[in-house]
Amino acid sequence: MKQRLAAAAVLGLSATLALTACGSSSKPSSSSGGSTSGAVAIKLVAADYGTGPANSSQTYWQHVADAFHQANPNITVQVQTIDWNDLSSKVQTMIQNKQYPDILEGLTYAQYVQDGIAYKASDVLDAAALSNINPIFAKAGEVNGTEYGIPWTTSSRAMFYNKKLFTRAGISSPPTTWDQLKADAKAVAQKTGKTGFGLPLGSEEAQAESLLWFLGNGGGLTDASGKYAINSAQNIATYQYLQGLAKSGATEPDPATKNRTDLWQQFAQGDIGMINGSPALIPIIQKAGVLQSSGYGVVAVPGKTGPLTSTVGVADYVVALDKGDHRAAVKSFLDFAYSDQNQLAFDNEYDLLPATTSATNSMSGNPQFAGFVKNLGTATLYPSSQADWSTVLTAIQKQIGTAITGDPRNVLDQIQQSATAGQ
Repeated sequence: MKQRLAAAAVLGLSATLALTACGSSSKPSSSSGGSTSGAVAIKLVAADYGTGPANSSQTYWQHVADAFHQANPNITVQVQTIDWNDLSSKVQTMIQNKQYPDILEGLTYAQYVQDGIAYKASDVLDAAALSNINPIFAKAGEVNGTEYGIPWTTSSRAMFYNKKLFTRAGISSPPTTWDQLKADAKAVAQKTGKTGFGLPLGSEEAQAESLLWFLGNGGGLTDASGKYAINSAQNIATYQYLQGLAKSGATEPDPATKNRTDLWQQFAQGDIGMINGSPALIPIIQKAGVLQSSGYGVVAVPGKTGPLTSTVGVADYVVALDKGDHRAAVKSFLDFAYSDQNQLAFDNEYDLLPATTSATNSMSGNPQFAGFVKNLGTATLYPSSQADWSTVLTAIQKQIGTAITGDPRNVLDQIQQSATAGQ
Protein backbone atom coordinates (compact mmCIF):
# COMPACT_ATOMS: atom_id res chain seq x y z
CA MET A 1 0.00 0.00 0.00
CA LYS A 2 1.39 3.39 -0.92
CA GLN A 3 2.58 5.65 1.88
CA ARG A 4 -0.02 8.15 2.98
CA LEU A 5 1.20 11.70 2.44
CA ALA A 6 -1.50 13.90 3.95
CA ALA A 7 -2.48 14.17 7.57
CA ALA A 8 -6.07 13.02 7.13
CA ALA A 9 -4.91 9.69 5.79
CA VAL A 10 -3.54 8.49 9.10
CA LEU A 11 -7.03 7.28 9.88
CA GLY A 12 -6.63 4.66 7.14
CA LEU A 13 -8.90 4.14 4.19
CA SER A 14 -11.57 2.08 5.92
CA ALA A 15 -11.67 4.29 8.99
CA THR A 16 -11.88 7.45 6.93
CA LEU A 17 -14.80 6.15 4.94
CA ALA A 18 -16.48 4.87 8.06
CA LEU A 19 -16.32 8.38 9.49
CA THR A 20 -17.95 9.61 6.31
CA ALA A 21 -20.76 7.12 6.72
CA CYS A 22 -21.39 8.03 10.35
CA GLY A 23 -21.31 11.76 9.68
CA SER A 24 -23.17 11.84 6.42
CA SER A 25 -26.35 13.87 6.17
CA SER A 26 -27.02 12.76 2.60
CA LYS A 27 -30.66 11.76 2.21
CA PRO A 28 -32.45 10.48 -0.87
CA SER A 29 -34.13 13.23 -2.82
CA SER A 30 -37.73 13.05 -3.92
CA SER A 31 -37.20 15.56 -6.73
CA SER A 32 -38.09 14.80 -10.31
CA GLY A 33 -35.81 12.49 -12.23
CA GLY A 34 -36.49 9.38 -10.20
CA SER A 35 -37.56 8.68 -6.64
CA THR A 36 -35.45 6.81 -4.12
CA SER A 37 -38.46 5.79 -1.99
CA GLY A 38 -38.05 2.16 -3.12
CA ALA A 39 -34.98 -0.02 -3.54
CA VAL A 40 -32.71 1.36 -6.25
CA ALA A 41 -29.50 -0.01 -7.76
CA ILE A 42 -27.17 2.32 -9.64
CA LYS A 43 -23.92 1.46 -11.39
CA LEU A 44 -20.58 3.23 -11.16
CA VAL A 45 -17.80 2.57 -13.69
CA ALA A 46 -14.44 4.09 -12.78
CA ALA A 47 -10.82 3.99 -13.85
CA ASP A 48 -8.47 1.81 -11.82
CA TYR A 49 -5.63 3.98 -10.50
CA GLY A 50 -3.98 1.16 -8.59
CA THR A 51 -0.71 -0.58 -9.33
CA GLY A 52 -2.06 -4.01 -8.37
CA PRO A 53 -4.63 -5.84 -6.24
CA ALA A 54 -3.34 -4.31 -3.01
CA ASN A 55 -4.43 -0.78 -3.93
CA SER A 56 -7.00 -1.37 -6.65
CA SER A 57 -9.56 1.40 -7.02
CA GLN A 58 -12.19 -1.33 -6.79
CA THR A 59 -11.39 -1.52 -3.08
CA TYR A 60 -11.65 2.25 -2.62
CA TRP A 61 -14.96 2.61 -4.44
CA GLN A 62 -16.45 -0.47 -2.78
CA HIS A 63 -15.69 1.06 0.62
CA VAL A 64 -17.43 4.27 -0.45
CA ALA A 65 -20.40 2.33 -1.86
CA ASP A 66 -20.73 0.23 1.30
CA ALA A 67 -20.52 3.26 3.58
CA PHE A 68 -23.11 5.05 1.46
CA HIS A 69 -25.43 2.02 1.54
CA GLN A 70 -25.14 1.94 5.32
CA ALA A 71 -26.41 5.53 5.46
CA ASN A 72 -28.89 5.03 2.59
CA PRO A 73 -30.06 1.39 2.81
CA ASN A 74 -32.52 1.68 -0.07
CA ILE A 75 -29.76 2.53 -2.58
CA THR A 76 -27.15 0.02 -3.74
CA VAL A 77 -24.15 1.13 -5.78
CA GLN A 78 -22.69 -1.53 -8.06
CA VAL A 79 -18.99 -0.82 -8.63
CA GLN A 80 -16.88 -1.77 -11.64
CA THR A 81 -13.34 -0.48 -12.12
CA ILE A 82 -11.49 -0.93 -15.39
CA ASP A 83 -7.80 -0.71 -16.22
CA TRP A 84 -6.87 2.57 -17.90
CA ASN A 85 -5.70 0.76 -21.02
CA ASP A 86 -9.15 -0.78 -21.54
CA LEU A 87 -11.42 1.90 -20.10
CA SER A 88 -12.17 3.87 -23.25
CA SER A 89 -12.94 0.88 -25.46
CA LYS A 90 -15.06 -0.92 -22.88
CA VAL A 91 -17.11 2.17 -22.09
CA GLN A 92 -17.59 2.82 -25.80
CA THR A 93 -19.00 -0.69 -26.14
CA MET A 94 -21.35 -0.01 -23.22
CA ILE A 95 -22.56 3.17 -24.92
CA GLN A 96 -23.10 1.42 -28.25
CA ASN A 97 -25.06 -1.36 -26.54
CA LYS A 98 -27.02 1.19 -24.48
CA GLN A 99 -25.79 -0.52 -21.31
CA TYR A 100 -23.87 2.42 -19.93
CA PRO A 101 -23.51 3.11 -16.21
CA ASP A 102 -25.27 5.78 -14.17
CA ILE A 103 -21.92 7.31 -13.16
CA LEU A 104 -18.69 7.28 -15.14
CA GLU A 105 -15.31 8.41 -13.79
CA GLY A 106 -12.04 8.81 -15.64
CA LEU A 107 -12.93 9.70 -19.24
CA THR A 108 -13.78 12.92 -21.03
CA TYR A 109 -17.41 13.95 -20.91
CA ALA A 110 -18.15 16.20 -23.90
CA GLN A 111 -19.01 13.32 -26.21
CA TYR A 112 -21.81 12.23 -23.86
CA VAL A 113 -23.20 15.75 -23.86
CA GLN A 114 -23.19 15.63 -27.64
CA ASP A 115 -24.97 12.27 -27.48
CA GLY A 116 -27.65 13.80 -25.26
CA ILE A 117 -27.20 11.36 -22.36
CA ALA A 118 -25.26 13.47 -19.82
CA TYR A 119 -26.88 15.16 -16.83
CA LYS A 120 -25.97 18.72 -15.99
CA ALA A 121 -23.70 18.83 -12.96
CA SER A 122 -26.30 20.92 -11.13
CA ASP A 123 -28.83 18.10 -11.57
CA VAL A 124 -26.71 15.53 -9.74
CA LEU A 125 -24.65 17.45 -7.17
CA ASP A 126 -25.79 19.68 -4.34
CA ALA A 127 -25.20 23.40 -4.91
CA ALA A 128 -22.89 23.67 -1.90
CA ALA A 129 -20.79 20.73 -3.09
CA LEU A 130 -20.69 22.11 -6.62
CA SER A 131 -19.50 25.51 -5.41
CA ASN A 132 -16.70 23.74 -3.50
CA ILE A 133 -15.16 22.38 -6.72
CA ASN A 134 -11.89 24.02 -7.77
CA PRO A 135 -13.17 26.81 -10.08
CA ILE A 136 -10.53 26.36 -12.81
CA PHE A 137 -11.37 22.69 -13.22
CA ALA A 138 -15.10 23.30 -12.82
CA LYS A 139 -14.94 25.81 -15.67
CA ALA A 140 -13.16 23.24 -17.80
CA GLY A 141 -16.08 20.88 -17.19
CA GLU A 142 -18.45 23.16 -19.09
CA VAL A 143 -19.90 22.67 -22.54
CA ASN A 144 -21.40 25.84 -24.02
CA GLY A 145 -21.41 27.49 -20.61
CA THR A 146 -23.09 24.63 -18.72
CA GLU A 147 -21.13 22.32 -16.43
CA TYR A 148 -21.49 18.61 -17.14
CA GLY A 149 -18.10 17.20 -16.18
CA ILE A 150 -17.44 17.22 -12.44
CA PRO A 151 -13.73 17.04 -11.52
CA TRP A 152 -12.97 14.08 -9.26
CA THR A 153 -9.20 14.27 -8.90
CA THR A 154 -6.54 16.67 -10.13
CA SER A 155 -2.80 17.01 -10.58
CA SER A 156 -0.19 19.48 -11.76
CA ARG A 157 3.31 19.23 -13.15
CA ALA A 158 6.76 20.39 -12.03
CA MET A 159 10.36 19.41 -12.78
CA PHE A 160 12.20 16.91 -10.59
CA TYR A 161 16.00 16.88 -10.53
CA ASN A 162 18.62 14.59 -9.00
CA LYS A 163 20.84 16.63 -6.67
CA LYS A 164 23.60 14.02 -6.52
CA LEU A 165 23.94 13.91 -10.31
CA PHE A 166 23.92 17.71 -10.41
CA THR A 167 26.79 17.81 -7.92
CA ARG A 168 28.79 15.26 -9.89
CA ALA A 169 28.21 17.29 -13.06
CA GLY A 170 29.29 20.54 -11.39
CA ILE A 171 25.83 22.14 -11.51
CA SER A 172 25.06 24.45 -8.58
CA SER A 173 21.35 25.13 -9.15
CA PRO A 174 18.48 23.82 -11.31
CA PRO A 175 17.85 25.43 -14.70
CA THR A 176 15.16 28.03 -15.32
CA THR A 177 15.55 28.45 -19.10
CA TRP A 178 15.83 26.11 -22.08
CA ASP A 179 19.45 27.06 -22.73
CA GLN A 180 20.36 26.27 -19.14
CA LEU A 181 18.42 23.01 -19.24
CA LYS A 182 20.23 21.86 -22.37
CA ALA A 183 23.63 22.74 -20.93
CA ASP A 184 22.86 21.02 -17.64
CA ALA A 185 21.43 17.91 -19.30
CA LYS A 186 24.51 17.57 -21.50
CA ALA A 187 26.76 18.03 -18.47
CA VAL A 188 24.96 15.26 -16.58
CA ALA A 189 25.18 12.93 -19.57
CA GLN A 190 28.85 13.63 -20.25
CA LYS A 191 30.15 13.68 -16.67
CA THR A 192 28.05 10.95 -15.05
CA GLY A 193 27.08 8.66 -17.91
CA LYS A 194 23.42 9.01 -16.93
CA THR A 195 20.56 10.42 -18.99
CA GLY A 196 20.52 14.21 -18.68
CA PHE A 197 16.81 14.86 -19.25
CA GLY A 198 14.02 12.28 -19.48
CA LEU A 199 11.75 13.16 -22.41
CA PRO A 200 8.76 10.76 -22.57
CA LEU A 201 7.09 11.33 -25.93
CA GLY A 202 5.68 7.83 -26.32
CA SER A 203 1.95 7.20 -26.52
CA GLU A 204 1.29 7.00 -22.77
CA GLU A 205 1.23 10.74 -22.07
CA ALA A 206 2.87 12.61 -24.94
CA GLN A 207 0.14 15.23 -24.64
CA ALA A 208 1.28 16.36 -21.17
CA GLU A 209 4.97 16.48 -22.01
CA SER A 210 4.30 18.35 -25.26
CA LEU A 211 1.99 20.88 -23.64
CA LEU A 212 4.58 21.66 -20.96
CA TRP A 213 7.11 22.52 -23.64
CA PHE A 214 4.56 24.43 -25.74
CA LEU A 215 3.68 26.60 -22.74
CA GLY A 216 7.36 27.39 -22.26
CA ASN A 217 7.45 29.03 -25.68
CA GLY A 218 4.14 30.89 -25.56
CA GLY A 219 2.26 28.14 -27.39
CA GLY A 220 -0.40 25.61 -26.44
CA LEU A 221 -2.94 23.20 -27.83
CA THR A 222 -5.45 25.98 -28.50
CA ASP A 223 -5.34 29.70 -29.20
CA ALA A 224 -6.97 32.48 -27.19
CA SER A 225 -10.34 31.80 -28.81
CA GLY A 226 -10.26 28.12 -27.86
CA LYS A 227 -9.61 26.85 -31.39
CA TYR A 228 -6.98 24.18 -31.96
CA ALA A 229 -3.56 25.69 -32.74
CA ILE A 230 -1.36 22.62 -32.60
CA ASN A 231 0.72 23.70 -35.62
CA SER A 232 1.30 27.26 -34.40
CA ALA A 233 4.67 28.86 -35.10
CA GLN A 234 5.53 28.67 -31.39
CA ASN A 235 4.78 24.95 -31.23
CA ILE A 236 6.79 24.19 -34.35
CA ALA A 237 9.74 26.11 -32.90
CA THR A 238 9.34 24.17 -29.65
CA TYR A 239 9.70 20.83 -31.38
CA GLN A 240 12.65 22.11 -33.36
CA TYR A 241 14.30 22.86 -30.01
CA LEU A 242 13.39 19.40 -28.66
CA GLN A 243 14.79 17.84 -31.81
CA GLY A 244 18.09 19.58 -31.14
CA LEU A 245 17.97 18.60 -27.47
CA ALA A 246 17.63 14.93 -28.37
CA LYS A 247 20.31 15.07 -31.08
CA SER A 248 22.77 16.64 -28.65
CA GLY A 249 22.72 13.53 -26.47
CA ALA A 250 21.02 15.35 -23.60
CA THR A 251 18.02 12.96 -23.52
CA GLU A 252 17.49 9.21 -23.67
CA PRO A 253 17.72 7.67 -27.16
CA ASP A 254 14.56 7.81 -29.30
CA PRO A 255 12.19 9.76 -26.99
CA ALA A 256 9.23 8.97 -29.28
CA THR A 257 9.25 5.37 -28.02
CA LYS A 258 9.69 6.13 -24.32
CA ASN A 259 6.74 6.32 -21.94
CA ARG A 260 6.39 8.27 -18.73
CA THR A 261 6.03 5.19 -16.50
CA ASP A 262 9.37 3.73 -17.59
CA LEU A 263 11.29 7.01 -17.36
CA TRP A 264 9.84 7.82 -13.95
CA GLN A 265 11.14 4.47 -12.74
CA GLN A 266 14.57 5.27 -14.18
CA PHE A 267 14.58 8.65 -12.42
CA ALA A 268 13.66 6.91 -9.16
CA GLN A 269 16.60 4.55 -9.67
CA GLY A 270 18.96 7.52 -9.97
CA ASP A 271 19.56 7.12 -13.70
CA ILE A 272 18.12 10.43 -14.98
CA GLY A 273 19.17 13.95 -14.05
CA MET A 274 15.89 15.80 -14.72
CA ILE A 275 12.32 14.89 -15.63
CA ASN A 276 8.90 16.51 -15.56
CA GLY A 277 6.51 14.87 -13.13
CA SER A 278 3.48 15.03 -10.87
CA PRO A 279 2.98 14.13 -7.18
CA ALA A 280 2.54 10.52 -8.33
CA LEU A 281 6.30 10.34 -8.92
CA ILE A 282 7.02 10.79 -5.21
CA PRO A 283 5.90 7.31 -4.03
CA ILE A 284 7.79 5.74 -6.94
CA ILE A 285 10.94 7.45 -5.68
CA GLN A 286 10.20 6.34 -2.12
CA LYS A 287 9.60 2.74 -3.14
CA ALA A 288 12.84 2.56 -5.14
CA GLY A 289 14.78 3.62 -2.05
CA VAL A 290 17.66 5.15 -4.01
CA LEU A 291 16.89 8.84 -3.55
CA GLN A 292 16.07 10.18 -0.11
CA SER A 293 13.84 13.25 0.18
CA SER A 294 16.99 15.36 0.41
CA GLY A 295 18.43 13.79 -2.72
CA TYR A 296 16.07 15.35 -5.22
CA GLY A 297 14.42 18.70 -5.77
CA VAL A 298 11.15 19.86 -7.33
CA VAL A 299 11.05 23.20 -9.16
CA ALA A 300 9.01 25.05 -11.76
CA VAL A 301 9.34 23.69 -15.29
CA PRO A 302 11.90 25.74 -17.26
CA GLY A 303 10.61 27.76 -20.20
CA LYS A 304 12.45 29.32 -23.11
CA THR A 305 13.32 32.50 -21.22
CA GLY A 306 12.22 31.66 -17.68
CA PRO A 307 10.21 29.23 -15.56
CA LEU A 308 6.59 28.55 -16.45
CA THR A 309 4.05 30.78 -14.76
CA SER A 310 1.30 28.36 -15.81
CA THR A 311 2.03 24.65 -15.79
CA VAL A 312 -0.07 21.74 -17.01
CA GLY A 313 -3.02 20.87 -14.81
CA VAL A 314 -4.91 17.63 -15.26
CA ALA A 315 -8.30 16.56 -13.96
CA ASP A 316 -10.20 13.31 -14.27
CA TYR A 317 -13.93 13.90 -14.42
CA VAL A 318 -17.15 12.31 -13.24
CA VAL A 319 -20.15 12.47 -15.54
CA ALA A 320 -23.63 11.22 -14.67
CA LEU A 321 -25.50 9.54 -17.51
CA ASP A 322 -29.26 9.70 -17.86
CA LYS A 323 -30.88 6.26 -17.69
CA GLY A 324 -34.33 7.70 -17.12
CA ASP A 325 -35.14 7.05 -13.48
CA HIS A 326 -32.04 7.14 -11.27
CA ARG A 327 -31.20 10.83 -10.97
CA ALA A 328 -32.21 11.20 -7.32
CA ALA A 329 -30.16 8.16 -6.29
CA VAL A 330 -27.18 9.34 -8.33
CA LYS A 331 -27.36 12.76 -6.69
CA SER A 332 -27.48 11.24 -3.20
CA PHE A 333 -24.40 9.16 -3.93
CA LEU A 334 -22.38 11.96 -5.50
CA ASP A 335 -23.23 14.35 -2.65
CA PHE A 336 -21.84 11.66 -0.35
CA ALA A 337 -18.78 10.83 -2.45
CA TYR A 338 -17.60 14.44 -2.74
CA SER A 339 -17.02 14.85 1.00
CA ASP A 340 -13.54 15.93 2.06
CA GLN A 341 -12.98 12.57 3.76
CA ASN A 342 -13.59 10.65 0.55
CA GLN A 343 -11.61 13.10 -1.56
CA LEU A 344 -8.58 12.93 0.74
CA ALA A 345 -8.74 9.16 1.09
CA PHE A 346 -8.63 8.77 -2.69
CA ASP A 347 -5.88 11.29 -3.33
CA ASN A 348 -3.70 10.09 -0.48
CA GLU A 349 -4.00 6.55 -1.82
CA TYR A 350 -2.98 7.48 -5.36
CA ASP A 351 -0.80 10.54 -4.70
CA LEU A 352 -3.04 12.94 -6.57
CA LEU A 353 -4.67 16.23 -5.61
CA PRO A 354 -8.30 16.83 -4.62
CA ALA A 355 -10.91 18.45 -6.82
CA THR A 356 -12.63 20.30 -3.97
CA THR A 357 -11.32 23.58 -2.60
CA SER A 358 -11.70 22.58 1.04
CA ALA A 359 -9.85 19.27 0.64
CA THR A 360 -7.13 20.99 -1.38
CA ASN A 361 -6.65 23.59 1.34
CA SER A 362 -6.21 20.86 3.95
CA MET A 363 -3.50 19.27 1.81
CA SER A 364 -1.62 22.49 1.05
CA GLY A 365 0.23 22.40 4.37
CA ASN A 366 2.04 19.20 3.40
CA PRO A 367 5.46 20.26 2.05
CA GLN A 368 5.54 17.43 -0.48
CA PHE A 369 2.31 18.63 -2.04
CA ALA A 370 2.44 22.38 -1.42
CA GLY A 371 4.11 23.36 -4.70
CA PHE A 372 1.80 21.18 -6.76
CA VAL A 373 -1.26 22.56 -4.96
CA LYS A 374 -0.08 26.13 -5.58
CA ASN A 375 0.27 25.37 -9.29
CA LEU A 376 -3.42 24.45 -9.57
CA GLY A 377 -4.47 28.08 -9.24
CA THR A 378 -2.87 29.08 -12.55
CA ALA A 379 -2.80 25.75 -14.38
CA THR A 380 -3.42 25.29 -18.10
CA LEU A 381 -5.81 22.43 -18.83
CA TYR A 382 -6.51 20.20 -21.79
CA PRO A 383 -9.41 21.31 -24.04
CA SER A 384 -11.50 18.43 -22.76
CA SER A 385 -14.81 20.30 -23.15
CA GLN A 386 -14.52 19.94 -26.91
CA ALA A 387 -16.48 16.96 -28.20
CA ASP A 388 -13.63 15.81 -30.45
CA TRP A 389 -10.93 16.04 -27.78
CA SER A 390 -10.69 12.25 -27.36
CA THR A 391 -9.96 11.91 -31.09
CA VAL A 392 -7.41 14.73 -31.04
CA LEU A 393 -5.80 13.28 -27.92
CA THR A 394 -5.30 9.94 -29.64
CA ALA A 395 -3.69 11.65 -32.64
CA ILE A 396 -1.29 13.54 -30.38
CA GLN A 397 -0.34 10.44 -28.42
CA LYS A 398 0.34 8.38 -31.53
CA GLN A 399 2.01 10.97 -33.75
CA ILE A 400 3.60 13.89 -31.96
CA GLY A 401 6.70 12.06 -30.79
CA THR A 402 7.71 11.45 -34.40
CA ALA A 403 8.42 15.18 -34.68
CA ILE A 404 11.69 14.45 -32.88
CA THR A 405 13.08 12.52 -35.85
CA GLY A 406 10.88 13.89 -38.65
CA ASP A 407 9.89 17.35 -39.80
CA PRO A 408 8.16 19.09 -36.85
CA ARG A 409 6.10 21.29 -39.16
CA ASN A 410 4.75 18.34 -41.14
CA VAL A 411 3.94 16.30 -38.05
CA LEU A 412 2.12 19.15 -36.30
CA ASP A 413 0.31 20.03 -39.53
CA GLN A 414 -1.01 16.47 -39.73
CA ILE A 415 -2.27 16.55 -36.15
CA GLN A 416 -3.86 19.96 -36.73
CA GLN A 417 -5.67 18.58 -39.77
CA SER A 418 -7.03 15.73 -37.64
CA ALA A 419 -8.13 18.22 -35.00
CA THR A 420 -10.03 20.45 -37.42
CA ALA A 421 -11.38 17.79 -39.79
CA GLY A 422 -14.85 17.86 -38.29
CA GLN A 423 -15.10 21.63 -37.84
